[in-house]
Amino acid sequence: MTITDTVTRGPVKKDRPAPVSRTVKRRNVAGDDLGSVDLEPSIFGIEPNVAVLHQVVTAQLAAIRSGTQSTKTRSEVRGGGAKPFAQKGTGRARQGSSRSPSMSGGGIALGPKPRSYKQHTPKKMVRLALLSALSDRAASHRVALVDEWGWDGPRTKDAVAALHNLKLSGSVLVVLAPDETIAGKSFANLPQVSTTSFGQLSAHDVLRNEWIVFSDRTLPGSDAFGGATGTAAPESIPDEAPAAPGTATVPATEEADADA
Repeated sequence: MTITDTVTRGPVKKDRPAPVSRTVKRRNVAGDDLGSVDLEPSIFGIEPNVAVLHQVVTAQLAAIRSGTQSTKTRSEVRGGGAKPFAQKGTGRARQGSSRSPSMSGGGIALGPKPRSYKQHTPKKMVRLALLSALSDRAASHRVALVDEWGWDGPRTKDAVAALHNLKLSGSVLVVLAPDETIAGKSFANLPQVSTTSFGQLSAHDVLRNEWIVFSDRTLPGSDAFGGATGTAAPESIPDEAPAAPGTATVPATEEADADA
């Protein structure tokens, strides 16, 4: 065997397909079609990594466990100060304490104690699992987009009517902005609807619901998961860029007088 025939060992990187471009219909709460919006391919168009998705969801379910179960050992139960019966002559096995695990009312051997079930998961795996879950819902056409909720006050009837107009059935996950408290209270009394904020969105929340609903403010864009903002609505984009710090802006009339 020559040097060129030497087999190199190490991790083999799997070539994954390029992200797929997908679209979603943009509607209002009345169900009117407002056109289509292109979803970010790097978020909604990747191939789901099932292995990472399973590991991250398992870790998230483990973190929910309280781990407060507890039993008393032989050193924690009451009694046991005196020998329960004589060493010989009773025909029974010798015992030195009524707190022994072999005695009725004694301690528990190898019983559960308070512990933490949390598992360490790298941030890159958590991000990949979330993107995989979002891409799976987008591939199944289970992503809905609303321009805005626009309700004046919390009302459950408005939430029910919006779900009916959007033709959403089954379990629904609504992603809300931090200040959209009216919409959150409107959906609070619906058992099939769960709400979450943009920063608390997780892969487990996406998978346990059949639909995921975004608004113009919470729909993630290309830089959404790097920061904490979604794609901005067209109305929120300013006409002019803000001036740099320390520079004074001169009105147009004063510039004309200076040129004259």
